[in-house]
Amino acid sequence: MSDGYQIRNQNALHFITLTIVGWIDVFAYLEYKNIIIENLKFCQQNKGLNIYAYVIMTNHIHLICQTENKSGLSSIIRDYKSFTSKKIIKKIQTEDHSRAKWMLTNFAYQSRFNTRNSEYQVWQQGNHPVELVSPKFILQKLAYIHLNPVRAGIVDEASHYLYSSARNYEGVKGLLDLELLDLSPDIGYIDT
Repeated sequence: MSDGYQIRNQNALHFITLTIVGWIDVFAYLEYKNIIIENLKFCQQNKGLNIYAYVIMTNHIHLICQTENKSGLSSIIRDYKSFTSKKIIKKIQTEDHSRAKWMLTNFAYQSRFNTRNSEYQVWQQGNHPVELVSPKFILQKLAYIHLNPVRAGIVDEASHYLYSSARNYEGVKGLLDLELLDLSPDIGYIDT
């Protein structure tokens, strides 16, 4: 079932949320967060995904991104979710941590409600895309992304969270190379 939101302008700047089914906290484990980072890098380098901001929380990811790729943002996100689902399942199947079997059981259960899945469903359908059209709205979403780990009580300052672009915006090398949004209101949206 769709969440009712669709990417209409495939090349516009969007705020996107990708959520694990059942809000299972897969990304509480570093190895799964690293799968996300590795595959975001792949999409940047090989699929034309421009990432301007991100955060990886325990059970969801927020992105501000866009593409100029002809295939469009929907196609990139769809392929990303499909590929990372397979990588996450494969990793869980080789792990011996206490929650591995529980996660697989839940992902198998969730797949029963989606005819497009064969055995497991990792990501919720849809990605709740919101097209970002004004500097004020862009800054609001950027702050929302960067403050997520602070609101969750993980860190006291946004730039202290390793799995977020807040570090990049503070001038610290982050896990992903980003195109930074221009935060000065009189210049425009994106720093070129």
